Amino acid sequence: MALTRYEPWSLLDRLQKEMNGLGLYDTLLGERGDADSSNIATTHWRPAVDISEESDRFVIHADLPGVDPKDIEVTMENGVLSLKGERAVEKKEDSQGYTRIERAHGTFYRRFSLPDTADADRIEAHGKNGVLEITVPKQEKVQPKRIAVKS
Repeated sequence: MALTRYEPWSLLDRLQKEMNGLGLYDTLLGERGDADSSNIATTHWRPAVDISEESDRFVIHADLPGVDPKDIEVTMENGVLSLKGERAVEKKEDSQGYTRIERAHGTFYRRFSLPDTADADRIEAHGKNGVLEITVPKQEKVQPKRIAVKS
């Protein structure tokens, strides 16, 4: 007699992961802004991204294993930060007997709308160990200007 582990939510978890991989989950739930809607049609895979806000900057970490940092294009235009690149397909021999291939290959394209406080002139990007780190400094707060009242 064999014991089988029963996980009632495993099918829903698997469906959510599949939808995340296709870029549909965010779209169906409305969690993606209009600026990122082109992501679905123009990409083969979506790198996982973490975005955090600190007191003086925003930090974006993107998982890009197997992508050379020189091959990643980071641009900023009209308040939208874009990441673009490609992970090359590895040539495999049929004799190796693959039964499952889960690592995605091809082009990727992600876009993020940044708030008005982002300083586009001081954005920096560094790639190390398959992780791209983008720092977006915040603009210094402008102090109110006192205007003298003349009599």
